[in-house]
Amino acid sequence: MIIGVVKTLISLTGTAALAVLAINAWMIGATREAVYDTVQRVPMADVALVLGTSPYTHTGRPNLLFENRINAAAQLFHAHKVRYLLVSGANPSRAYNEPQKMYQALRKLGVPDDAITLDFAGFRTLDSVVRAKTVFGLSHVTLITQRYHEYRALFLAKRTGLSAVGYTWPDEDRRQPLRTESREYLARVKAVLDLFVLDTSPRFLGPTRPIDTRPPAVLDYYGPEWRGRIGRWPAAASVPFN
Repeated sequence: MIIGVVKTLISLTGTAALAVLAINAWMIGATREAVYDTVQRVPMADVALVLGTSPYTHTGRPNLLFENRINAAAQLFHAHKVRYLLVSGANPSRAYNEPQKMYQALRKLGVPDDAITLDFAGFRTLDSVVRAKTVFGLSHVTLITQRYHEYRALFLAKRTGLSAVGYTWPDEDRRQPLRTESREYLARVKAVLDLFVLDTSPRFLGPTRPIDTRPPAVLDYYGPEWRGRIGRWPAAASVPFN
């Protein structure tokens, strides 16, 4: 009996491992061609969606992942590959605010205030991509994150109706620590479950706050008296502190 149980456990473990590998291969294969790491080749877009992470590691050191995302976002903006940046991240308390830190870092790199919109309810990648479409009214974005994360972000975007390409900082090492890579393998499985089994929704949506991406010439056509009615919404979508 014990031998039978052991055989069953081994079989189940092997099946689960194969399922994880298959899901990862499917997700990467479906999105790989949409990932760019050369600013000259990445297509132009109105808005880049910068996915949040902590500016510091768990040991208190500067987080290279955060720095590379910020550098990539500023690079695309200054190269005129995007006109606006939507920075989306977690804001669970007054002591931890990813969008605010991203905003401050981008301002230091010369990105103007009116080109940055803050999304304080990007608690997960799924939340960020769904909110970009549903709350901020976007139909297409350039996703900015690490390559290993791009595959899942692009997959989620495509499956939730948001057209997207991905851009990663060109000087970044494609290989990440084993712990990070392992967590991402499982996160891709969770993304598939969220989409096709659990039908997971964002933690918070709230009112719509569309980003007005029309060129200045279009706004000028209507005249100054129209600007108060068709101008951009405030550059923040707030969510109450817990």
